[in-house]
Amino acid sequence: MTDIATRANRVVATPGGRSRHNGGGPRAGTIAAFLTPFFLPFVLFYLVPIAYAVWQSFLVVRRTGGQYGTSYTTFGGFEQYVQVFQNTEFWSSIGRIGLFGIVQVPVMLFVALIIALLLDTPLLKLKGFFRITAFMPYAVPGVIAAIMWSFLYSPQLSPLVDLLKAIGLQPDFLGPGAVLWSAANVSTWLWTGYNMLIMFSALQAIPQELYEAAKLDGASTWAIAWRIKVPIIAPSIILTTVFSIIGTLQLYAEPAVLRQISSNISSTFTPNMLAYAVASGNNYQQAAAISVVIAVITFVLSFGFMRLTSKRAGL
Repeated sequence: MTDIATRANRVVATPGGRSRHNGGGPRAGTIAAFLTPFFLPFVLFYLVPIAYAVWQSFLVVRRTGGQYGTSYTTFGGFEQYVQVFQNTEFWSSIGRIGLFGIVQVPVMLFVALIIALLLDTPLLKLKGFFRITAFMPYAVPGVIAAIMWSFLYSPQLSPLVDLLKAIGLQPDFLGPGAVLWSAANVSTWLWTGYNMLIMFSALQAIPQELYEAAKLDGASTWAIAWRIKVPIIAPSIILTTVFSIIGTLQLYAEPAVLRQISSNISSTFTPNMLAYAVASGNNYQQAAAISVVIAVITFVLSFGFMRLTSKRAGL
């Protein structure tokens, strides 16, 4: 009886006729305690660096007394951005990475979709083994993967090059016309398993009753895959495409490693490599402006693609 009375006394009527517990509801302090471990690093290591980069992009370095005079930093408005847009190397890197993405992203996602559909079919045996095998390259760091493929691309060291030469071919994976696609091959090898896993997880959430109903209507395995499975997991395909667009514009590790063995990759091969090269020359303000422009282009392309595809898919 005492416990019942104690619990009853804690119930307080509210003006709307509802009841609440004096001390049983969530408190602002408790909520803040749970959210702080996320928001504090998010603000310190994400928002603050972005704000600092934006601020740096509006600064310029001036000198008094000529080239060897005293330097000082002052507010320059959009001067750094004007230089970025007038930089032909920047636009060349954007065009190069755009061509990279137009070819590499659809190929990678198509391969990932095919693997996911194969893993989802009941006819395939040893699904766990093949799923882990397909996902395993993603566990390899990008730099290590690029070093591994550099060995396979090297004309002096590669057993793959020797094999192709033995059958009459003369491959030049590091040549001016092929080095971009050699880097694309490394990215595809790395990220196909990651995108496959997202698509495969979406396939696993589809009710089996849909497949059974389709089979009763006479649908083949091919028809079930392309007319039922693919449309249902369209949001996952859109998501992986957005991730791939963002990753393409951030491409750095693969061409940076291949540059060590190929003279056909310059320090301005990709936008990120250009920003790093400018920063290495102590022009941090110009590098910050390049970074901000890359971020804006990334946001516009990814958000625009997501809005366009979502409207067409009715999402």
